[in-house]
Amino acid sequence: MPRYFIELGYRGTDFHGWQIQKNTGRTVQSVLNEALTVLLRQNIETLGSSRTDAGVHAKYNVAHFTTADELPEGLIRKLNFILPGDIVVYDIKKVRDKAHARFDAIARYYEYHISYAKNPFTHLFAWYYPYKPLDLEVLNQVAAIYKAQRDFASFGKKHSQVKTTFCDIEFCHWDFDDQQQLLTYKVKANRFLRGMVRAMVQTSVQIGRGNISIDRLPEIFSARLNTKTDFSAPANGLMLMKVFYPQNYFNLS
Repeated sequence: MPRYFIELGYRGTDFHGWQIQKNTGRTVQSVLNEALTVLLRQNIETLGSSRTDAGVHAKYNVAHFTTADELPEGLIRKLNFILPGDIVVYDIKKVRDKAHARFDAIARYYEYHISYAKNPFTHLFAWYYPYKPLDLEVLNQVAAIYKAQRDFASFGKKHSQVKTTFCDIEFCHWDFDDQQQLLTYKVKANRFLRGMVRAMVQTSVQIGRGNISIDRLPEIFSARLNTKTDFSAPANGLMLMKVFYPQNYFNLS
């Protein structure tokens, strides 16, 4: 059956993550499935490229679905009309029948935002940090160590069903916007473990505050599954910014 990629964004505040799970509340996947099912008049199940956790946002995520029928005209407009205000559909693209939104993705790019200034207009999208500002140079020293590593077993949540804990980081660094008093962690990799970015952020913050010595990082990495890092960096500061696919991936010819 024909397969389609749907490009969307969402504010994760009121969602229990992307994926439908037993005994959980509202998820992005369930709301999207319901809207597509209503408009296409058949049961539609989407599969996302990245299963963001509860409270995590996505400026850009991708999911795929299949349907036996051609899509009706104006589907994107109709979807955005019936979807709630915290989800937007950008585009729907026809892809090859075996295309896979998750397994065919070659990289993901995340940002994590920390705000030193209290801002009622952006507080849903940044960790408000009313303490002594962190040393940007130290944070980027930590980021350089992250980039040089491959095995992030210590930075993934337990009971995650993954075949490997190896991740290839293309870049990661911290930027600071003095005008907005906003600290931003930017990281791109071929894949991420569940909770990995928040663990990287919280570990960086703890080192920046002097609670953990940067010299302990090799020990943390070498401990692998025997040690789990702190995942308590608030979910609202994390945003999936982009999902990447191979060049000419969407060329059907």
